[in-house]
This record gives sequence, structure tokens and C-alpha cells, in this order.
Amino acid sequence: MADDAELGAFPGLTPTDRENLAGGDENFKSHNWEDLKGIIAANNLAILKRKPSDLRRYIKWTNQIKATYGSITAFILNERLHWIILPTLSGESPSLQCNNTTPFTDPSDYKILLNDWPYGFTADVTHIVVWSKVRIPEQKPEGYLMPESIALVEGFVQRTFVELLGSYRSKQGVCGASDPANERVLWFRNWTGLQSVRGLEHVHVLVRDAPKDLLDWWVGDRP
Repeated sequence: MADDAELGAFPGLTPTDRENLAGGDENFKSHNWEDLKGIIAANNLAILKRKPSDLRRYIKWTNQIKATYGSITAFILNERLHWIILPTLSGESPSLQCNNTTPFTDPSDYKILLNDWPYGFTADVTHIVVWSKVRIPEQKPEGYLMPESIALVEGFVQRTFVELLGSYRSKQGVCGASDPANERVLWFRNWTGLQSVRGLEHVHVLVRDAPKDLLDWWVGDRP
């Protein structure tokens, strides 16, 4: 775990994180589904927290990865996404070859992965990250999504997660009238000030009670 010196030098530590660490695991309350619905609806994303012991491990891991790869972005590109970076000017965000300039249109332009370092959710919540080669239009400088961008991401989440989950549950003979698929999927995108990997576009998707074989399909390698 990260020691106090590593914590003090970590640039992304927020006041919420510091309060969380001071409380320790014994005082940590995991975010449940109802909590998450309210947090995301209010766009109050800054209060999302990791379990204190997980946060310490995350900080230590981050420092080690930066020492080895130079940045978290470089690690994710090379070890998790395996995307080729196009030549760019020094200091610019990575430029990636894409097949369609509209985000989440061509499956080869995005990749669905489990979050290696999820927030402190209850065990029924699976935390997925969708990485995109194409930037989602946003308002500068804060990085909030514009209405048309929200609609774009919402459409992708509906097609890729909600509809597939609904179809899966129907095939399994699960009655969804009292618990429809669209009540089991949430998504959010951190604005710039909350992003730990600003060099790569990504959105977070949360699925409640995700079936393992469907989850394996989402995060597996597909044509």
C-alpha cells in the first residue's frame, strides 16, 4: 500500500479522498445501486470513492506504473488496449487511427474492459470502462458533455448494454416487468477535473447483477 509520503505526493488526491483515507476501511460505506442512481442523476460524481485500502493500493500502483511507462495513458495503450499511436507533437494527447469519426460507431474504434481499479461499490455492481479512439465532443474547459454528446453515449449504452441485457434475460425466461434491463444499467463520464486518464477518451458503465457469460462477451475480443 501507499505510504504517507506517496499519498502526499499524489496529484489526484481530492478532499473527499483525504477524508475517506482518514476514516479507514472500518468506516467506509460502499456505494449501492440506489446511491449510484442518485449520484449519477445529480452529476455529483466527485463523491464517488474507493475503499481506503484499495485507494492506497491504487496510488502505489499508479506511482509504479508512471515510473515504468512514463504515464498511465502509455500503460493502458500498450498493455490493455494495444492501440497504435500516430505521430504527434510533443505534449499532445495521443492520436489514434480510427475508422469512423463518430464515437462508438465502429466496434474497432472502441474497447470494453472491466475497470482494473473500480470505485467502492457493493458486490452486485460491475464497473466497466469503454475506451474510445474518438473524442466525444465536450464543453471547454470543464469537459462537461454537450446535450448531443449525452444522446450519443446514451444511444450506445442502450444498444450495447441495455438491449443485450434485456434480450439475454428474455432468453433465460426472466420476467423483467418489475426489474427491466434499463434499470440495471447506468453510465457516466467524469469531467476533466475528475479524470485520472485525461489522454484517452472513456466512459464508465455500471451493470447490476451482470450475468457472467454476457459480461464475458462484452469484455472479450470480438470481430
